[in-house]
Amino acid sequence: MSSSAIQAKLAELGITLPPVATPAAAYLPFMRTGNLVFLSGHIAKKDGKVWVGQLGRDTDTATGQAAARAVAIDLLGTLQAATGDLGKVVRIVKVMSLVNSTPDYTEQHLVTNGCSDLLAAVLGDAGKHARSAFGVAQVPLGACVEIELIAEVQG
Repeated sequence: MSSSAIQAKLAELGITLPPVATPAAAYLPFMRTGNLVFLSGHIAKKDGKVWVGQLGRDTDTATGQAAARAVAIDLLGTLQAATGDLGKVVRIVKVMSLVNSTPDYTEQHLVTNGCSDLLAAVLGDAGKHARSAFGVAQVPLGACVEIELIAEVQG
């Protein structure tokens, strides 16, 4: 997809991509090897603060989807910084989602759709990807969702 088409889609959706967040620990926000870019896990944020919650306890699936969508926006901002241009994205290869959830919560895949749907909306076919969605006992800082991704980019 062309850079201009991606920027037009972002504008249509009312999305402004954020700058890369400063890592909160000993890691890099992204790492490129060959034509692959690995993005470190991004936690959900709302109004600039950690989006805290546990699915199945105090957060419902629709809210989790909104949090995963917010993570996707942050991931796109980091991917833009990593590539210099989202038009260089050949495809999103893989998304891995960690959903802070109770042991009996089983809709992690639906929460993760918030991210997957946005990536496909912005990047078209290049945004469609393989993925995993896991329920975990906790995510850093109590966030309700953390998502990482791998993208293939032009050389």
